[in-house]
Amino acid sequence: MDPMNERPPSRRSRRGSGAITLRDVAKLAGVAPITASRALNTPTQVSQTVQQKVLDAVQRTGYVPNRMAGGLASSRSRLIAAIVPSTVMSVFMETIESLNHNLFEAGYQLMLGQSDYSVAHEELLLEAVIGRRPDGIFLTGILPPGRARTRLLASGIPVLETWDLTPTPIDMLIGFSHLDIGRAVASFLMDKGRRRFALIRAEDERAGRRATAFAEAVSQRGCGAALVVNVGDARTLKGGREAMAAVLRQAPETDAVFCSSDLLALGAMTEARAQGIAIPQRIAVMGFGDVPFLADMVPALSTVRINGAEMGRQGARFLIERAEGRSVNPGMVDVGFTIVDRDTT
Repeated sequence: MDPMNERPPSRRSRRGSGAITLRDVAKLAGVAPITASRALNTPTQVSQTVQQKVLDAVQRTGYVPNRMAGGLASSRSRLIAAIVPSTVMSVFMETIESLNHNLFEAGYQLMLGQSDYSVAHEELLLEAVIGRRPDGIFLTGILPPGRARTRLLASGIPVLETWDLTPTPIDMLIGFSHLDIGRAVASFLMDKGRRRFALIRAEDERAGRRATAFAEAVSQRGCGAALVVNVGDARTLKGGREAMAAVLRQAPETDAVFCSSDLLALGAMTEARAQGIAIPQRIAVMGFGDVPFLADMVPALSTVRINGAEMGRQGARFLIERAEGRSVNPGMVDVGFTIVDRDTT
């Protein structure tokens, strides 16, 4: 995997609104704007042939009708929409709390949607959000090519992607490299003398990249292949316990485990201690996210800290600047990460 795939370019890839309008759809369909409007809003008033032409034009352009009836195209809603994968024991909550605080201070409101790590759910949420024409959209993650990305580009709404890096953002970007995290954690554990590794990860593309980079790094240092246990959608303490039990059955010589979330790591710790395995003397455990209260646990969990509050603060500033017609330069920021060394390593 090429680490440069996660590096942001030196300049923004998109500027201005450039929103696709109903007039554009009508022109492509070969009908008058009023006819296109009727085809979308009162289809019984047009023939099936005309309706199909308009629907085909909508599909080709990615146009989404404005649900805010009567609103002027130039008016601002003072509403920012954010979509997150999860809000339960979530690494994203610090970011969302900071985003909400900074938006509120500036007179904006936050609308929050939860995708449950589902691409289909995210697409449905985005379609609903675009139709309400917020002043900006905040995404946790990079939106892949597809219908949702096409519609966002067509909408002209300022978009901020976060919690990742890519050379091809939709608009603005604040994030960090998951590949770099995987490599850094591997080096951190190997420098502590660990040589037999396991990975406990959820079914998530970003977690997959961290795991791949980690496994490649330990292999390159001659530590052999790391055992990977995928918990699927079981992003719970129970999922972590079951995964750790599998690690101890399949590779009892394992002396370090890197988990794709702090919650899975807590489950792994619980199972190890239930089996009488000393942490970190016998096995080290590493999490990801640094959710609140970890530092106060016994033993305190080592983890990877992401400055979620800074992403929320900068994200609010980026979106407000664009909503008020000002440019953002640079529109892409790498906030980096910190390895937090506590009791479990």
